[in-house]
Amino acid sequence: MDHKVTSFDGKADGSIVLPDDIFGLEPRADILQRMVRWQLSKRQAGTHKTKTRGEISATTKKFGNQKGGGRARHGAKSAPQFRGGGKAFGPVVRSHEHDLPKKVRALALKHALSDKLKGDKLIVVADAVANEPKTKALAERFAKLGLANALIIDGAAVDVNFAKAARNIIGVDVLPVQGINVYDIMRRDTLVLTKAAVEALTERFK
Repeated sequence: MDHKVTSFDGKADGSIVLPDDIFGLEPRADILQRMVRWQLSKRQAGTHKTKTRGEISATTKKFGNQKGGGRARHGAKSAPQFRGGGKAFGPVVRSHEHDLPKKVRALALKHALSDKLKGDKLIVVADAVANEPKTKALAERFAKLGLANALIIDGAAVDVNFAKAARNIIGVDVLPVQGINVYDIMRRDTLVLTKAAVEALTERFK
């Protein structure tokens, strides 16, 4: 399908063909959810930890009478029911990562791209270049396109001046095409692709 190409100054700059097998799918929320969950689980630290009763330093002396006290015959203060005792079935250090087939991950990216196009939240620009690393100048260019919350994907390498100018703008992320991912696409309102990014994605899914 044909999609118009614009510039960050808001001017038309021709058109580009977006492959239907990448940008023309019917988005499925379940696949997107599985992918986002996989990404977030993979990066979760998993360093939470509580002490079990075997790791608690507490007296093991019997602290009550064997009989006549009207309570259980406890022999350790480290039991979970006592204040300062160990935690029963508490969290331990572990990885939260789980498997997700490579084909599902690739399909999820296609669905994320198709979702942005279907919702009129996809903008294709000729390039992402700035003459100087000035945040104010770049913010004014973004305003012409109405970009307040956006993910900008460039080709194999991001223009240094553009990246420096954009990194101070809240709500705007800039990534090379190698770093494109479903979570970042879905968390931003608008997706901006350069021509180089579209070509790289087309080549990637051949």
